[in-house]
Amino acid sequence: MAIEVRIPTILRSYTGGAKVVEGTGDTLGDLLADLDSRHAGLRGRLVTEAGALHRFVNVYVNDEDVRFLGALDAKLSDGDSVTILPAVAGGAFGFAAAAAIAQHGAATAIASHAGRRAAGVAR
Repeated sequence: MAIEVRIPTILRSYTGGAKVVEGTGDTLGDLLADLDSRHAGLRGRLVTEAGALHRFVNVYVNDEDVRFLGALDAKLSDGDSVTILPAVAGGAFGFAAAAAIAQHGAATAIASHAGRRAAGVAR
């Protein structure tokens, strides 16, 4: 059973630079174990020590998110296509940065208004 696996740039050091590799397995977990036997360390970048997919990794089987297909227990068939994608960052830090910028802008506007008012300058 051949399953095509698309590898993101950040993980290609494990596959010798290959963008696409092939593997076998009845489930996603089996496939990752098979890939790790030929590309040592790859599975460790995708699966936690507790045996679950890392939350910052998205995996799709034929364009379906494996989290809705049973995660590592997702069933695979010959000819399936698996895509591994790192999650896009931003999250809380992005919101914190936006809030800081907004707060800075508000503080600047208040200080500017207070300065004009103290100087007796009309708007």
